Amino acid sequence: MRLRRTVRLLLAAAATAALGLTGLAASPASASVLDIPPKGANDWSCKPDSAHPEPVVLVNGTFKLMAENWSALSPKLKEAGYCVFAFNYGNGETAPIPQAAAELRDFVEAVRGATGAKKVDIVGHSQGGMMPRYYVKFLGGADKVDDLVGIVPSNHGTKNPLAIAAGWTICPSCTDQRWGSDLMKKLNEGEEAPAGPDYTVVTTRYDEVVIPYTSALLSGPAERVTNVVLQDKCKLDLFMHDQATKDPVVAQWVLNALGRKGPADPAFHPTCISLG
Repeated sequence: MRLRRTVRLLLAAAATAALGLTGLAASPASASVLDIPPKGANDWSCKPDSAHPEPVVLVNGTFKLMAENWSALSPKLKEAGYCVFAFNYGNGETAPIPQAAAELRDFVEAVRGATGAKKVDIVGHSQGGMMPRYYVKFLGGADKVDDLVGIVPSNHGTKNPLAIAAGWTICPSCTDQRWGSDLMKKLNEGEEAPAGPDYTVVTTRYDEVVIPYTSALLSGPAERVTNVVLQDKCKLDLFMHDQATKDPVVAQWVLNALGRKGPADPAFHPTCISLG
C-alpha cells in the first residue's frame, strides 16, 4: 500500500506540473488531476462517421499520465475527425502487464459500447504500444482491434538496466518489460503479430529507454505489419523515447496508418521537421 501511495503521489506531482506548464489550473479539491484527459479526448457522446469508423484508444507509456502523454497527438486525431479516448491504468502503468491488459480490455468495451463501433484503433506509447498485443493475443482483442500503432513500443523488452532496478521496487511492469523476461517470452512465442489487427511500429534510432531500439520491431507478413524507423525517411529527426508522441513526423505516420486499409504504407514520405 505504501508503494502504491508513493506512485500516486509522484504521478499527481507530475500532473500538477504538466497542468501548470499548459496554463490549466487544477483545484486542490478536485477528485484527482490524474484523471484529466488530453485535449480532444473522452467525448463520450462522439459517434464515428463513415470516414473514421473506428474510435481511437490512446494507451500511455510507463509512469505516464494521459494529459501529458497525448497532449500533442490527441487534438491532432480529433481535428482529423476521429473519436478519441484515453485513460490511465495499472497504478501509473506499473502493474503487471496481464493486469494492465485486462484494464485495456474493459476500457475498449466501454468505448465500443458508447460509440457503437465494432472495433477500435489503438495507438500506444512504449508499454502502451506493447501491452495491447497481450490483449489481442490472450484476452480476446483480436477481433476488436482494427489498427494497433505502437510508438517506440517495448515489443521485445529492453536491456536498459534501470528496468531491473525499478522492477525490484515499485514497478512490476518494468520487470515484465525486461529483455528475456517470462512475459516477453510468452508474448513473442509463435506469431508476434497474430491475425486480426494491422500493426504499425514507429521507432527511433535515438531511443534511450527501449534498448536496443530494434527491440520495438515486429516480425510478420507485410500485409499486416509495417516497421518504421523515423530516421530512414527523416535523417535529422532527433526525437528520443520520452517525447516521441509529440513528434510531428510520428503524427504523420499514425494518421497514415489509421487512414488506410492495412498498416502504414512503407512507401509513405512524411514531411520532415525543418531545423531552419
